[in-house]
Amino acid sequence: MSDKKQEHDVEIDDVSGVETTGHEWDGLKELNNPLPRWWLWVFYVCILWSVWYFVVYPAWPVPGGATEGTAGYTQYKELQESQREIVARQAAYLDEFESASFDEIMNDPALYEFANAGGAAAFKDNCATCHGTGGAGAPGYPNLNDDDWLWGGTLSEIHQTLLHGVRAGNEDTHISQMPAFGKDGLLTTEQIEILVEYVLALQDGDASAVTEGHELFQQNCASCHGPDGKGSYEFGAPDLTDAIWLYGGTYEDVFYTIYNARAGVMPAWKARLDENTIRQLAVYVHQLGGGEE
Repeated sequence: MSDKKQEHDVEIDDVSGVETTGHEWDGLKELNNPLPRWWLWVFYVCILWSVWYFVVYPAWPVPGGATEGTAGYTQYKELQESQREIVARQAAYLDEFESASFDEIMNDPALYEFANAGGAAAFKDNCATCHGTGGAGAPGYPNLNDDDWLWGGTLSEIHQTLLHGVRAGNEDTHISQMPAFGKDGLLTTEQIEILVEYVLALQDGDASAVTEGHELFQQNCASCHGPDGKGSYEFGAPDLTDAIWLYGGTYEDVFYTIYNARAGVMPAWKARLDENTIRQLAVYVHQLGGGEE
């Protein structure tokens, strides 16, 4: 009786000829189609592959990492192998690079390429955050592509800057201090406005008309920026005649700079990077903007 009832309850779809599951939604009946054989075989193969992978490779989390697996593979071992290969390649040049002067490096194509490659990698890791990946800089961070230098653009000067930084708190660091002419009450607002007009006129090459501005500039700014406004490496004072601005060259930007002063900071990389890396960085930065001889 039970078997007959079960057989009677099986419903065959009129269109497809396939039995239904007995489920129905809004007049739509679910067919009891079996899974395709190809799909089942793929599923079974995946199960077997996962068991094999679980045994052979790291798969199960354990304290300090994961099970090692019968193959003994780990990503740490792969990294060590890659690093060994890199170190071996570097060793072919590193001894020669360590003993070479900057002049020798610049005149040896192989050493120069080695220094550039190492410097480019170090730049992305350490300098790109402020100066940008291509060295183009940003407001407050110098553009290293324009061959306009605050503290000198020769290899030895760049090396010195990288080693000791700018206002980095060590005795050999570059340091200068621009007065806050307005904030400290050294000049009136009206005098600062005249100075702004003069500084902006300098980049146009026609500052002669701003007579009062010229006098104010000579009295307050020329000792660092020079009487002609072309700057000084000794004080890290920028050239005001070349239309290259570190903090912006609008009237408002220049007014803010004169009124409040600016004082950027760069780390002393000697405390963070080894000497070879710093020398490679110096070569790389030097070639970005053409560099000075």
